[in-house]
Amino acid sequence: MIRHQHAIIDGPEGAIEIFIDLPAQPTGIALIGHPHPLFGGTPDNKVVTTLARALREKACIVLRPGFRGVGATEGEHDQGAGETDDLLAVLAWAQARHDPDGQLPIYLAGFSFGAYVVTRMAQRLAATGHPVRWLVLVGTAAGYVEGARTYETAAVAPGTLVIHGSSDTTVPLENVLAWAEPLEQPVVVVPGADHFFHRKLHILRDIVQRAWPQ
Repeated sequence: MIRHQHAIIDGPEGAIEIFIDLPAQPTGIALIGHPHPLFGGTPDNKVVTTLARALREKACIVLRPGFRGVGATEGEHDQGAGETDDLLAVLAWAQARHDPDGQLPIYLAGFSFGAYVVTRMAQRLAATGHPVRWLVLVGTAAGYVEGARTYETAAVAPGTLVIHGSSDTTVPLENVLAWAEPLEQPVVVVPGADHFFHRKLHILRDIVQRAWPQ
């Protein structure tokens, strides 16, 4: 049985709104980063909720925070730096509340701008000796993205799942391949999928569940 909760916590720049899926017997804590807040990105984005469902079905506590300026989350957009700090604050809150002994593994997932942010968060956690169990990136913001900026996306650990659409015109596939190649990071390409995976969300969910680390 899954309980759906809503919380507002204190973050580095004010309130952070979080939507939470809480299983009866959690196997991990998962945070999901949503798309760019200045271009309509919210925790209710369909790719984000698809990722949440896939993680929820693996009995993770799933947290979907709002980035700065979205919903009840306070503060101004900070190009990923402040957003990384906010996600770290959300994780600390979730661990204190649901895993005070630090026994649950951490999973991170992100879509578009949210993928860029969680790569930064994963890097920060690894640097403190607390690497995440698994990282899932969808439509990763990398390189020059029209209307936004150039993203210097962080390196990721082996085993990271990177999924991209072949027909993505928001973040061209070649951007992600150029980022992934020096890392020797495989990229799962979904033929015909656009940036938002219209009519392909079931494929996205299936890929995540099939790739789940053992």
